[in-house]
Amino acid sequence: MTIRAFIAAATAATALMAGAANAADCPVDVDDPFDLEAAQIEDIYNCLKDAMAEGYAKEGDEIGANYRSWTVTSTRPAVAGPHGNRLLQTFANDVAAEQYLKFAEEGVKMPAGSVLAKESITISKKKKQARVGPLFIMTKMEDGAIPETDDWLYAGLQPNGKVMKIKQSFCHDCHVNYPDQDMLAYPLEEVRIGN
Repeated sequence: MTIRAFIAAATAATALMAGAANAADCPVDVDDPFDLEAAQIEDIYNCLKDAMAEGYAKEGDEIGANYRSWTVTSTRPAVAGPHGNRLLQTFANDVAAEQYLKFAEEGVKMPAGSVLAKESITISKKKKQARVGPLFIMTKMEDGAIPETDDWLYAGLQPNGKVMKIKQSFCHDCHVNYPDQDMLAYPLEEVRIGN
């Protein structure tokens, strides 16, 4: 290896490591994510959003690679409580967007082929840092395809793009609390698009 090639390789490696360190170094100065102010949440999201998109796409999953081109359903992430008190930002594919963005409280029937991808950010109380969490995915299947989950298929991607092993009943046991909304739990009202 020539000295020039060695310097170029070392420079590239340093840049990659610095980028990864910056993506993982998003300080949070509260112990409880529910105490975060809107501006703090936006700062955290801005710190991690590129790392999220790159990580979820890393293994070539179609949803992980493309969800950012879908319709975002909220003005910023928010902590709703489910999903381990993570900050959540939901994206809806073209099939889902029109119905989902109505945020209807009853009589909801999502069309087959609807896909929702929910970015998540975890807050480490101990380290006082924000980190990329899983990408949670819901896909509405054809009527009768999965009766035990009301035809929803639950999936997820780890922050490194690897497919998560998900027990369908684990996810559905929470979503079943929203039967009039076709098992959907919407973003908090104050951050919903259109509010």
